[in-house]
Amino acid sequence: MPRQNAPLADIQVNKAKKKEKDYKLSDGGGLHLLVTKTGGKLWRMQYRFDGKQKMLSFGAYPAISLADARQRREDARKLLANGQDPAAVKKAVQEAAVVAAASTFAIVAGEWFQKRKPEWVDSHAVSVKGRLDNYILPAFGSKPIVEVTAADVRTMLLKIEARGTIEAAKRVKVICGQVFRYAAAHDLIQHDPSAALKPSELFRKVEKRHFAAVTDPKELAPLLRSIEGYTGSIETRCALRLLPMLLMRPGELRHLEWSEIDREAGQINIPAEKMKMRTAHTVPLCKQALAILEEIRPLTGHGKYVFPSTRSAERPISDNTLNACFRRMGYDSDTVTAHGFRATARTILDEVLGFRPDIIEHQLAHAVKDPNGRAYNRTAFIDDRRKMMQQWSDYLDSLKAGAKVIPISKAA
Repeated sequence: MPRQNAPLADIQVNKAKKKEKDYKLSDGGGLHLLVTKTGGKLWRMQYRFDGKQKMLSFGAYPAISLADARQRREDARKLLANGQDPAAVKKAVQEAAVVAAASTFAIVAGEWFQKRKPEWVDSHAVSVKGRLDNYILPAFGSKPIVEVTAADVRTMLLKIEARGTIEAAKRVKVICGQVFRYAAAHDLIQHDPSAALKPSELFRKVEKRHFAAVTDPKELAPLLRSIEGYTGSIETRCALRLLPMLLMRPGELRHLEWSEIDREAGQINIPAEKMKMRTAHTVPLCKQALAILEEIRPLTGHGKYVFPSTRSAERPISDNTLNACFRRMGYDSDTVTAHGFRATARTILDEVLGFRPDIIEHQLAHAVKDPNGRAYNRTAFIDDRRKMMQQWSDYLDSLKAGAKVIPISKAA
């Protein structure tokens, strides 16, 4: 009958000394402590699998205690009982850990962004990149994507909501879901953990409103004077002064590039990929707008954007810059928004200055169709629109100068 070794004791393991050669102290069940001639103490387990003698390493003492080593031995024996090779399972776990470490949310999000970017207009790509950099990556970008939970996403979204930006939180959630689904498609995770977070249940209810706008000329006049007297950076001041004139969406104005400005023709040519309706658009430039652009040209004309960010010339001013200026002027979001100037122009051009609604709508880059149901091209009514844009800017100048204001009701 083979001799049975007594199990090891903690004191025996602790006091084991090095010798001239490596030696083993057996604990039974294949587990032993290898004491090296240099004084190292290593836990090993010998076992047979598929007819072959194999060795499994558990780590070094004292980092791995006797109790820890015995637990690992039992775990290995369970695998053997289920027909699995403990060494192969250990290797697979280690490889998965390496993959997970190399697949952080930030890395996966970066891959997703680069693949999707060619499909987007520049303004949308900048917006997505900003939300990744400002909200998502600081929250859990360094975590392996497989470890990011619904709770991680929920915590981040509620912090965004707490700042009063529910729409931003919703857009951030959409980005998270797209990155998670990309990871699932590449077998990095099993499912999208953010899918369970329903906006209707997660965020507080808010009343949907149109963009706040000043449509009464009497109220518009002091607002224009406030804009004229604003004392921010020249990029911001010029953008603010152009905002009421050009009828452009704030995003189109912010992302305006010098290459899109035709000085000789006196107009801005915005390519289709940058427009909301994916149709190229022409904005006639009045003399006042041309003068403002010449004012800022010496400062930013050597770069890409007319209104670059103060942090990086490779990006335009942020989407909150213009609205923040109005808050500093004392106008709250229920009174004035950057986007609201389009409604301002639409109302006054129609009801005070008497321009045809279809010409106004075309200048606003809305989906205007001809009598045959076809969309007008970008140069349709260009002469009428050029005249309208100059008259509109002259009217704004008269309001700033304190001209007599005709109430909308009488004009109508």
